[in-house]
Amino acid sequence: MREFTAVSLFCGAGGLDMGFDRAGFRTIWANDLDANACKTYRNWSRAEVVCADISKVDYSTIPVSDVILGGFPCQGFSLSGPRKIDDSRNVLYKHYVRLVRQNKPLVFVGENVKGLLTMGGGKIIEAIVEDFAGCGYSVFYKLLNAKNFGVPQDRERVIIVGFRNDLNIRDFYLPDTNGRFMTLRKAIGHMPEAKAEEVCNASYSSRYMSRNRKRDWDEVAYTVPAMAKQVTLWPGSPDMVKIDKDHWEFGSGKISRRLSWREVAAIQTFPEDLEFCGDLTSIYKQIGNAVPVKLAEFVAGRIRQYLEQTNI
Repeated sequence: MREFTAVSLFCGAGGLDMGFDRAGFRTIWANDLDANACKTYRNWSRAEVVCADISKVDYSTIPVSDVILGGFPCQGFSLSGPRKIDDSRNVLYKHYVRLVRQNKPLVFVGENVKGLLTMGGGKIIEAIVEDFAGCGYSVFYKLLNAKNFGVPQDRERVIIVGFRNDLNIRDFYLPDTNGRFMTLRKAIGHMPEAKAEEVCNASYSSRYMSRNRKRDWDEVAYTVPAMAKQVTLWPGSPDMVKIDKDHWEFGSGKISRRLSWREVAAIQTFPEDLEFCGDLTSIYKQIGNAVPVKLAEFVAGRIRQYLEQTNI
């Protein structure tokens, strides 16, 4: 099986890259601005990791690769926050476009939140497709839910894939599921009781208490957030009780607690023995910002199938 090389921008702790590595792609260079995320990345990868603002990186030092990966920053696209077309964070993807144009990989892969598809009435995704097409790529995108790919989590994300035009790939398709499903019980039910230092114990805001925050053992988790305070409840907590519109309270009989960072890492399908670097807030952020490893592995496997059918 051929080993394809990859370069990764905005790599974070490396969920996207780890999934591609498992499918036979080898990441040789990665970049992120977050020092703790870079340290975590080095805990599992042998890639050269450059911790720096991508706008200040000398692009001539970035190696040419078969694949370019990038979960470009998405805060401005998120349904959970302000959705501004001119948000400065939305143009960071253009650094990604610049590298694709310069290094001409066989394929590029981007990941973003569901809100990207409706941002600006659909104009943002159209602009992104146009930018990459202008670099010489056939561009495809699809909304996938990680729960349909063996990830114990409701997490809808847009996957953007572009194949270089000379590969003549015009029919790339990602199915809605690979038929694999995982519950919270199977994913974290075997894990020991969380230690106090592994769980965010900040106060619960009115926003947090405005809706149900608990999923049961035989369900999948809610989307893992990047903000520690918003992490949902461990399924062994008592059920929340609805008091009024946008007003819930914790149930009685047992202690209610948030999922620990180790539990949310497992829910994101990171290896249970992977150590994350930084304080608790940073660790939750790294995990919440990541692409679920199993979802990335599936996407990588599909891309490999198409690449292997070409005459490269």
